[in-house]
Amino acid sequence: MTKKIKLLQIIPRMDIGGAETGCLHIAEYLARIGHKSFILTSGGNLLNLIDRNKIGILNWPVSKNFFMIFFNIFVILFLILFKSINICHVRSRGPAWSAYFACKLTNIPLVSTFHGTYNFKSNIKLFYNSVMLRTNHVIAGSDYILNHIYKNYKTEKQISVIKRGIDTNYFSNKNVSETEENKLKDFLQIPKDKFLILLPGRLTYWKGQKLFIEAINFLKTSNKFENCFALVIGSDQGRKKYRDELINMVNKYNLKNTLKIAHGINKMPVAYSISNLIVSSSIEPEAFGRVSVEAQSMEKPILASNLGGSTETIIPEKTGWLFRSESVSELANSIEMITKLDKKVLDAIGRQGRKNVLENYSKDRMCSKTLEIYNSLV
Repeated sequence: MTKKIKLLQIIPRMDIGGAETGCLHIAEYLARIGHKSFILTSGGNLLNLIDRNKIGILNWPVSKNFFMIFFNIFVILFLILFKSINICHVRSRGPAWSAYFACKLTNIPLVSTFHGTYNFKSNIKLFYNSVMLRTNHVIAGSDYILNHIYKNYKTEKQISVIKRGIDTNYFSNKNVSETEENKLKDFLQIPKDKFLILLPGRLTYWKGQKLFIEAINFLKTSNKFENCFALVIGSDQGRKKYRDELINMVNKYNLKNTLKIAHGINKMPVAYSISNLIVSSSIEPEAFGRVSVEAQSMEKPILASNLGGSTETIIPEKTGWLFRSESVSELANSIEMITKLDKKVLDAIGRQGRKNVLENYSKDRMCSKTLEIYNSLV
């Protein structure tokens, strides 16, 4: 008989992001099938989505501050004993150190998930990161992360690859109404009957927004963008200087009637739904490539740089395309090529993308694989 899981996840904040969404999905999944789940966190917007009658939320400062890392050993120790926790799961290094010692003292298993590659340019950083490999079971979010771990850390530990999952019911055309589409088009002042190209993602240099703007300018000056419109959606998360640099580029190239930078979109599936092509132009490797998966789930063709996780999630020529990273001309030429394809071809690619995600990147698949690991340890 399978033992009942009583899971404690420790995470700094529950704001929108890959690690945070994964934490939420696991908590909801366990609660749904009769297990107990608790989250220790400093706070965050995602907590508003949680039914606190089903999932225990423990608000407490969780950070990489040395004093808090030390103090939280005893906080986690108390929670393990008071809540009868029988397994812990960490997704970042500061909380991992606290949980590592608390779990050692109580002799309960600890699971870690590598969601990114982390800074490892000094021996101190390597040691700090190494706590993620000191757990009873290590999960890598993609083959790219797995290869990164074995390449940069001296470990012979067996690591499971559990590819991240998304909510395929949320990222579905069935979740978007025509009224919502028209409302967003009006709000963003999107020209009608234009081929809409969307670049979603937070505004930060490595996401490649500047490369995208350069490519759009290249197409416009070559008179190859008359029937198209480009949309960049993302929060600057306090990076106002970078947002200003992007706006200055748009003004410099006179792209105000060709490209729009927007933020504050509450329901991203609607933005995907009104678009004809989704672009991910990152100039550094994506650990997973969530945009590529979300686009495919929405039955939209995806064009992404040939780095990191996107090279795993996209099936070239079947669910999308890859272009050489940091190449303005290759990005521009790829966009031009795709805009010339027949709508039936693009629709077929979209359907293949949805099929790919349902088979490989659903949140339930991710959660069930993670539960298998929990069951093997408790």
